[in-house]
Amino acid sequence: MPKINVYLPDDLAEAVKQSGVPVSAVCQRALEQAVRRVTAIREAALADLDDRPTGALAHFAPRTRAVLKLAGASARDAGAPRTGTEHLLGAMLKEGTNLALHVLRAMEVEPEQVARDLSRRQAEVQATAPPDSDPRQLDGPAANALELAVTEATALGHNYIGCEHLLLGLAVEPDGVAGQVLRALGADPKPVRRTITAALAGYVHLRAESGQGRPTAASASAPPELAGVLRAELEPLTRRIARLEEHLGLTLED
Repeated sequence: MPKINVYLPDDLAEAVKQSGVPVSAVCQRALEQAVRRVTAIREAALADLDDRPTGALAHFAPRTRAVLKLAGASARDAGAPRTGTEHLLGAMLKEGTNLALHVLRAMEVEPEQVARDLSRRQAEVQATAPPDSDPRQLDGPAANALELAVTEATALGHNYIGCEHLLLGLAVEPDGVAGQVLRALGADPKPVRRTITAALAGYVHLRAESGQGRPTAASASAPPELAGVLRAELEPLTRRIARLEEHLGLTLED
């Protein structure tokens, strides 16, 4: 049986050793769950979102499912052969209420500028749909971006896929138009990941103070009444996380 090495920070490795947690069994179960979710995404059509989602799609937050449906409609209206990353990012901007947009603004990347740059790039790469095209299906980069969104959410310890995870998946994916636009504006994977971590930390704190508890798949995006306060919380939290990473010699990618 092939082996996969898992590297842990020293303090976590010591804690695992002392607790006697069965690392192999835990890792195997987590990997099995992640593989099932990623496989379901690759095999799913956007039309499946019209029904009650199951499998991996069941973990997608309502706003994320709304974005995916908007993306499919946009690809169809544009006569695109498949739904691409450009349609996913455009739909996220169009949806207008998701946490990903607050993350971008906290990074001083204005969604309006993203929309303008995305529109220019879409005009450059517009392709004629072949006879076997199906805009309900994701193209290669878009499928990869969704898979990355799932793996990023799993790595962050989240049991739902929000628009913030989709934003990170788009930023990480190397070939799609969306990632190229985001990175050109400064939304590189590492700062996006750090800002999402800070945003959710601040959001959990705000929800705890308001008695709402932890965010779930149904409520993962910041409600409008908390958006202003959340944005004010992001900058100091991001700085604190960056200082902690520097002190420990770690990054959130490790």
